[in-house]
Amino acid sequence: MSEAKALGMIETIGFPALIAAADAAAKAADVQIITYQQADAGIVTIYIIGDVAAVQAAVATGEAAAMRVGRLRHSHVIARPDQSVQQLIKRLESKSAPTVASKQAQAKKKPQPPLLEATGQEKRGEDEA
Repeated sequence: MSEAKALGMIETIGFPALIAAADAAAKAADVQIITYQQADAGIVTIYIIGDVAAVQAAVATGEAAAMRVGRLRHSHVIARPDQSVQQLIKRLESKSAPTVASKQAQAKKKPQPPLLEATGQEKRGEDEA
């Protein structure tokens, strides 16, 4: 987070509102969604970093999207967070959920079942025909 000058947080109740907020925020300004954190009772928070103005714009846009889709709980922007806050965010980032790319890579490693023809029988290899 050394390049980032601001930290934004959007907290929603429910994952669909969080996804809508994250999508809108990422599209609204040059920011980075670094992680999300889930608490009890469906409360989830995304963390956004970037320049102060960009993070403010992204959080405002994300708030509006969260309210349209579900329930916005809170949001906040911290300009120039203290070093200890930056360390906290780095820990959160390292504990974050696996990315979509890593999930896709894991799925490719799993063996795939044989293809079935329209008759429902397993497809034969060339040497069996």
